[in-house]
Amino acid sequence: MLDVVPLVAGVVGVLVGAVAVAAFRWSERDQRTVPPQPEPELDDGLVRTLAVLRSAAVVLDAQDRVVRASPPAHALGLVRDGRLVHASMRELVASVRRDGVIRDEELEVPRGPVGPSRLLLQVRVAQVTPDHLLLLAEDLTQARRLEAIRRDFVVNVSHELKTPVGALSLLAETVQDAADDPEAVRRFSGRMRAEAGRLSALVHEIIELSRLQVAGALEDVETVEVDDVVAEAVDRARTAADAKSIRVAVAGDRGITVFGDHNLLVTAVRNLLDNAVAYSPEGTRVGVGVQARGDLVEIAVVDEGVGIAAADQDRVFERFYRVDPARSRDTGGTGLGLSIVKHVAADHGGDVSVWSQPGRGSTFTLRLPVAAPAPGTQPSAPPTPSRSTP
Repeated sequence: MLDVVPLVAGVVGVLVGAVAVAAFRWSERDQRTVPPQPEPELDDGLVRTLAVLRSAAVVLDAQDRVVRASPPAHALGLVRDGRLVHASMRELVASVRRDGVIRDEELEVPRGPVGPSRLLLQVRVAQVTPDHLLLLAEDLTQARRLEAIRRDFVVNVSHELKTPVGALSLLAETVQDAADDPEAVRRFSGRMRAEAGRLSALVHEIIELSRLQVAGALEDVETVEVDDVVAEAVDRARTAADAKSIRVAVAGDRGITVFGDHNLLVTAVRNLLDNAVAYSPEGTRVGVGVQARGDLVEIAVVDEGVGIAAADQDRVFERFYRVDPARSRDTGGTGLGLSIVKHVAADHGGDVSVWSQPGRGSTFTLRLPVAAPAPGTQPSAPPTPSRSTP
């Protein structure tokens, strides 16, 4: 009798296991046989068209779910969790569903879920199949920003040109009235020369900046020696430095080359030096340091001048922006020098930055990609300071 109990228990266990296996396999078979939920089908021609569009494209089904969205649509943040993000776009979609009329509107929407940045989009919504709507969005943000910059540029140029031209006109009248006073004639003619020089510099820098803003400004790219660029820029800035008894010294790494335009790079470094000299007290020192950092070379211009407040540092590279307009008039500054440096740096694949504290001077750093050294070249000797001005 005792031998029968284990036997019965074993049989029951086998039966329970068999039932469980059968139930599992039956459930698995049911899962295989249940057809997946069909996704809305799009016409092949429409799919191919969406693939080549540069605009952000979103296809919505009858429940306003996103069936297909192009990479630009995701990049602009128009789609999230299978739905349109912005209420204004959803309202356009609802309007088209009501009457079937194509909608084409300009919308301003947040760039992201946080922050103040905005996007300006040209949005077009149309019914493409009985069940599908197509939303196209063209990003106008950059184009409108450039349009505003051009408009401001024209206004600023007109204002900046008006000042010296008006001054020359008044001075000419004054000289005419003082024809019998040689001393007055000499004094006013000197001021006329100064205003004419300022006008000439302004026109030159406007032309230079306009040329830099044209795509492909670097026409003759070649290997450029950084040593030669710095030496020529220092030589050109030395006259202004001598007039204020400012010593100019150069130190750092030598033998570094970059790809670019020699003259444009000289212009950029000289503008940094002119800026340093103009805003430094007499008898101080301006330094130029060259340092290789991996694939980049840094050209830093350091002065002991008045410095720049933190609130102004983000704007000093804007065209015609002056931290101290009165001081700029005294120094003959046009407000374009640092903007030119920024464009030259960008055209060479680099950038320019500033560190400054009021009363402690400023450091402007131009960073450029270095050219690969020729095989077999050796590092140059350690740098030695250049001849300083007295």
